[in-house]
This record gives sequence, structure tokens and C-alpha cells, in this order.
Amino acid sequence: MSRPRHKSFRRPAVLGATVVAAALAGGLIIAVPGSASAAPSGLADDFNGDGYRDLATGAPGAVAGGKAKAGAVVVNYGSSSGVSAGRHKATSQSSAGVPGASEASDRFGTELAHGDLNDDGYGDLVVGTPLEDVSGDADGGSVTILWGGSSGLSGGTTVSDPNASGHDRFGQSLAVGDFTGDGKTDLVVGSTGKDVWIFKGGFTKAHGAAGKLRLDTQVESGAYPNGAVHLAAGDFDDDGTDDVVVSSSKGNYVYRGAPTGPTLQTEAGQGYASALTVADFDRDGHDDLVVGTDSASIGDQTAEGGYVTVFYGDGTGVSTTRSATFSQATAGVPGADESMDLFGAALAAGDVNGDEYPDLAVSAVFETVGSASHAGNVWVLRGGASGLTGTGAQSFHQGTEGVPGANEQSDMFGTAVHLTDHDKDGRADLSVGAGGENSDDGAAWVLRGSTKGVTTTGAVSFGASAVGIGKSGDDPMFGDVMSGS
Repeated sequence: MSRPRHKSFRRPAVLGATVVAAALAGGLIIAVPGSASAAPSGLADDFNGDGYRDLATGAPGAVAGGKAKAGAVVVNYGSSSGVSAGRHKATSQSSAGVPGASEASDRFGTELAHGDLNDDGYGDLVVGTPLEDVSGDADGGSVTILWGGSSGLSGGTTVSDPNASGHDRFGQSLAVGDFTGDGKTDLVVGSTGKDVWIFKGGFTKAHGAAGKLRLDTQVESGAYPNGAVHLAAGDFDDDGTDDVVVSSSKGNYVYRGAPTGPTLQTEAGQGYASALTVADFDRDGHDDLVVGTDSASIGDQTAEGGYVTVFYGDGTGVSTTRSATFSQATAGVPGADESMDLFGAALAAGDVNGDEYPDLAVSAVFETVGSASHAGNVWVLRGGASGLTGTGAQSFHQGTEGVPGANEQSDMFGTAVHLTDHDKDGRADLSVGAGGENSDDGAAWVLRGSTKGVTTTGAVSFGASAVGIGKSGDDPMFGDVMSGS
């Protein structure tokens, strides 16, 4: 298996090929979600406005419009009973109202982000397609906003590349936040260049962003994995304006948000980052930044299998003096630190037990479980008044009691992870993608949150075909990425 880009089931039923093709060509809802309320919820990831947070998952290798690896995305709708395979909608560039056309190897859905960009109360989904050829520019890349509404995602608007000749892979990284402090949701987009573009809030379906700002960064430019490989948003200095983190092979740079555009604050860790996530783990009012480093050791310390570092926020932004590092060698974290486990390959934050402190999900996609190499594993580390801790950490794989499936070579359980509350019980549920499951068909699992943490009771799983994703000899890699992971 190739190394995961990040940096985030067993099938209950198999849909006929005709149904699958129709779903991707027309964006059909295989099972129509329940009626949304008259007043949409305003939640950034509630795409149909019914008050339940939804799960958006990419299948960048999916067949769409008859084209191999054209790519597709799937939304599984939240409900009082959580997420299920049946309540879903698959969308591709062959779906009605979506700009562009499904073309071979575009890989629509390589990157995802969400937020209410047009301030109508419905969450919208931003889709990055960095390998799309645009006007003869090979791998120029494109970004599409899929608009939320009472029936879920419908139609779309292209976010045009302001500097198409200056870089490639526009849309290889995305993040959403209010970076200018005007109370409107902005979109930030990265590419292989040093230039990162902020598209200003006040979006409309007809015209897109209200304006744009260019952020010239300190990252290395050039072929992937250079440029802005990862982006993240958070208010680290608690000034009411989101800051943006730009990460590439050179390091991770934090830019403080401001009305005229973000300005450089600090560098948080050097070298390649496999993943980023943000949350206020100690609830001191300052967001904290977590950086995954999945393929390096910590100097002369242990953690040959990868590690994650939390850089805590303070009045200056991301602190240069307060940080903590976690690996499988950390006390309380189950497992053993082994070379090339890729601990830190994917990250997500959310409060799994309802104590109001966010927790951290971490994956190691190359973890060997039993005799299965690259089977993959996911951990949940607890947040608290002192920040993140290894004490009480939980560990999950396909051999964990209650988790559907079985550990197999190259499943890569944890290619993507996501934490959010899909059933509105006040506790985040853990979603896990495995792009390598069933020979790269891919699959997703959802494990419920509880007062004692993540539980496997009632766990659900579903594969690519169960959510309308076709294969036709290719590798859909459903679960390779999840929005918010």
C-alpha cells in the first residue's frame, strides 16, 4: 500500500451497478433524510438543517460518470439513532447542478471542509480536487462548494484559482473560519505554492466569495508534498478572530487573524506534519494546536513509530513554551512503539464523554495487529483541566470486541478519523475511515460516545457499495478522508 496522503464495515447490502451509476450521475439520495425543521440549525456540519450533525466522507478513487477515479463524496445524515448506511447521499461532478464534469483521475473528494459559507443556517461542504486538469493546466486543481439545504447538499459553485499559473494542486488543503474578524465565515485554500488564498465571507451561490486575500507564507513551494499541504483554523489567542495554521514539509506556521489578513506569529514544530487538528483541550479559552508527525522519531527519545505534539494556546497565540508530546511510548497509551507504525497519521478532536473537555483521536494506519501488517489502529486520548493526557486512553481496531470486521493486511483502519455528536446526546461519536479495506474499496465505522468514553456497543460499519460508490475494477478508497479530520 502507498503511504497515506494525510497528510483522514462490512457491507450490509450491495447495490446493483445500475443503481450505483444513477446515484453518482444524478446525485440521488438512496434513502431520503428526514424532513428538516423550518428553521435550520446553523450547525456547520448539518447539511440538511435538521439539528443533527452529518458525516461527510470522500471516495476519491470512485468511478463517477463512467470515469475511473473521477471521485465522489458521501454524506451520511445524523439522527436520534446516529449515523447509518441507509441515510446517505452520494455526490460527484456528474451530479445535477455540480460544476465541471467527472473525468478520469480527477479524484474529486481528495480534501474536504465544512461550514455555513452563505449564512443561510445550513452547513455547506467544500470539496478539493487537486488533480483536476483545468483549462489545459495538468493537475491545476479545483475547489467546489456544495450547498446545504432542506434536502441536504444540492448544486454547487466553483471557487476559482486566483493564481493558476503560479502553482498546481489548488485545493490540496482547505480550512474554514473567520480569519478577518468580521463575523463572516471565510474559506482558506492551499496549493503547491507559497501563496495561500483566503476567500472572504459573504458567499453567495451565484457569485461565490465576497472578496479574497493573498497570504504569502514561509512554506516550501514546488511539487507535492510542498506548498500548503495542511491547513487548520483556531482562535489560539482568544481575540475573537480565527488564526490559520499552514503546514508543509518545512514546518508549521501560525498566522494570527486580523481585519487586513493574517500575519505570522510563530512556527510550531519543524519538518513534515502528517495531520493537524485544533481544540481547547484544557478549556482555558485558548484553542490548542495538535501536530501529527507519523514517520519520525523524537530526537534521541523513543517514539520511532510516530508521535503527536499539542502546542497550547495563550495570549500571544500558539505558545512557544508550553507543549506536550504523546506516542505509544507514553504512559497510559496502549500498545508498543514500533518503527513505521505511523502514529499520528490522522487526527480529530471532540468531547466523547460529555465532560466538556475535548478529547483527541489519533490513528496509526500501519500498525500491525496480530499477524496483519498495516491493519491500523485508533486511540482516543482524554482532555482535562491540565490538557491532554495518556491516562485512560482507549484503543480500537477491527479485532476490538464490538467493532465490526476483522483485521486484515493493508486495511489501514484510521486513514481518516472524525469526532462529532451525530445523535445529539451531548457526546462526540468516533468515525473511522479505512481506505484500504476490502482491497481498497474502503469502509467507515461509527462508534458512539458515552459517559465512559467511546463505546463499541451499537457500533455500525458500511462499505463503499452500501453508500452508492461504484468500483468497476478501480479502487474507490471510500473513507480515505472525512470532513473535519
